[in-house]
Amino acid sequence: MRLKDKVAVVTGGASGIGEAAVRDMVEEGARVVIADISDESGEKLARKLNEDHNEKKAVYCHVDVSNEEETQKMVKTAERKFERLDILFCNAGIGDIAMTDELKLEKWQKVIDVNLTGVFLCIKAAIPVMKKTGGGSIINCASILGHVGQAQTASYTASKGGVVNMTRALAAEYADEGIRVNAVCPGYIDTPLLDGLDENMKNHLISRHPIGRFGTPEEVAKATTFLASDDASFITGANLLVDGGYTAV
Repeated sequence: MRLKDKVAVVTGGASGIGEAAVRDMVEEGARVVIADISDESGEKLARKLNEDHNEKKAVYCHVDVSNEEETQKMVKTAERKFERLDILFCNAGIGDIAMTDELKLEKWQKVIDVNLTGVFLCIKAAIPVMKKTGGGSIINCASILGHVGQAQTASYTASKGGVVNMTRALAAEYADEGIRVNAVCPGYIDTPLLDGLDENMKNHLISRHPIGRFGTPEEVAKATTFLASDDASFITGANLLVDGGYTAV
């Protein structure tokens, strides 16, 4: 129960890595605000967790992380429902694949708005609430593509590179407030986002991971819970690669 009596917000929490993180945090004792735009999935997950634990362990909140008013509402939901905020996992994100000279400005802007500006807005909303109780832990979901390049992913790699370095800047900025800021940087994870790939592409991507397989959402969730917990009390400004060795070779 490493997160006993803690309150967390997880963006993009209704599916994939976010859902796995929500489940793991609840198992470790936290109460969680599931923030997403997928209302049906988010509400279903919250109901399931509350039924399984026979108490109010989760609530769902519709949040577009690129909208400042909605991110403020998200944090107020945590305060109203659970009276505090100790952990923020900025996980919501989108991708896009295009040659850079063919990339439409509006598509570039959408990825930056969600993946980078969204992280900024969530953190901006959370920090004043964390200060009230003496600190907290912020974890940003970056990517291996915040550390290495890949063709046809200019908007995504730019956004995740920004998250990687913003994590370092905020760690330095808020350490004296008792707020730790770290990032997890997943490799390719076995989520529905990979379902559209053909077998040849999947096998190629798997071959880039020395471990020889895709990661699982649960493996990223475990790393996130570690960074959220007091086990990581002397860790801030870190970008934890959860990538099966992808960036090691």
